Amino acid sequence: MTTQITNGIRISVETFYQPEYSRPMENKYIFSYRITIENQTEETVQLLRRFWQITDSNGIVKEVEGEGVIGEQPVIKPGEKHQYISWCHLLSDIGKMRGAYMMQRLGDKGKFRVRIPEFALIAPQKLN
Repeated sequence: MTTQITNGIRISVETFYQPEYSRPMENKYIFSYRITIENQTEETVQLLRRFWQITDSNGIVKEVEGEGVIGEQPVIKPGEKHQYISWCHLLSDIGKMRGAYMMQRLGDKGKFRVRIPEFALIAPQKLN
């Protein structure tokens, strides 16, 4: 698990290779990731936007940006967590992802960025 705290928001990431959806002979590798967002501040926050940079080991870089996560803009109270699972498609068996969330404090409407720590995506057969 990879973890990082930015501005009092703790982001933890776990990754999983999905062999049942992957097609290595077609250079199609599917990975899922579980993200836990924990509000360690004393203010209620809302996740507004996300930005991802996804890099394959063959040098291809994709950027993804949009509102919320998996169709939601969760509100997270002090001491609470929000968890979701998503996935990505790589063209190689090794890659990495990193990114950021745009968050907003609900009290003063102040916006701030929270870094998503860089994490590796590695098909298990590559580790043998």
